[in-house]
Amino acid sequence: MILGLVEQVGGKVNPYSLEMLTLARRLAVKTAVPLHAVLVGEVVDGLYGYGLTAVHIAQHSDLTDYAPAAWAECVVQVVRAERPTAVLAAGTDRGNEVMAYVGAKLGVAMAANCTAVVPGDDYHITRQRWGGSLMEEAWLKGNPKLMTIAPMAVVAEAVAGGEVEVRPFTPILQDEDLRVMVNGRTQPESGKVTLADARVVVSGGRGVGSAEGFAVLEELAELLGGAVGGSRVATNLGWRPHTQQVGQTGTRVAPDLYIACGISGAIQHWVGCKGSKHILAINTDPDAPMVTKADYAAIGDLHEILPALIAELRQRMDNR
Repeated sequence: MILGLVEQVGGKVNPYSLEMLTLARRLAVKTAVPLHAVLVGEVVDGLYGYGLTAVHIAQHSDLTDYAPAAWAECVVQVVRAERPTAVLAAGTDRGNEVMAYVGAKLGVAMAANCTAVVPGDDYHITRQRWGGSLMEEAWLKGNPKLMTIAPMAVVAEAVAGGEVEVRPFTPILQDEDLRVMVNGRTQPESGKVTLADARVVVSGGRGVGSAEGFAVLEELAELLGGAVGGSRVATNLGWRPHTQQVGQTGTRVAPDLYIACGISGAIQHWVGCKGSKHILAINTDPDAPMVTKADYAAIGDLHEILPALIAELRQRMDNR
């Protein structure tokens, strides 16, 4: 049996979990074993149709929100009961954190951010290293094989399937499993588009110059119905909240258009935006990494380019 850890928030499945389930299903077909899922909370919409035969639902009065050690213990208890040959999760912050706990509890290795898996006595895996700038081929040993699947490495594909058996269970948890957990959330302003959902992201870096300099980026984002993001430098300087950081240690985005304003393009930032369909870089340095990697580039002062762009967009909208 192959087991996949599914993340869900507010009754919605994390789309990266669906990508993981797609790869897990292919792995299950190749090894002629069933595919099961485990999640914490309640059954969620959008989970069926990915080749699952059973879903293990961990329900506990103390598990009101995310708790990494407790989630890991839920996975471990399913592993010990069902003896899967492999356990997969999405390569998100949560997926990597929980699977690291699972590996420590079971005493087996965990391979993070895999993009391809070939089964055998040992699994031949391809995985991202150094923020995606290097692809590594390796052999994964252990029983079970533990791995996370890099976001956007697989296209989620639903398939027609039969009935899925729902197996609720109450995990046995210790106080130490609940030492770290989410105990509150701050909701975004009503009507605001989030980074994860935005079709257009206008992001700024050191080149914006100040917190006040982001006003023109906000104007452009509002005009395009998008969201504002920032580099790690911009958030570290306090120009933008850390919730708006795009990058390896921030939010990974995949909009239709990513506009990078005054961002040099360190590899950690590139990892966060490289899934975008199109990237426009605005920078005074024609040799900046973001400029050389972008689909389009405008060389010049962003505080001159963006107002001109906004004026042109407004004129075209008025002439419709």
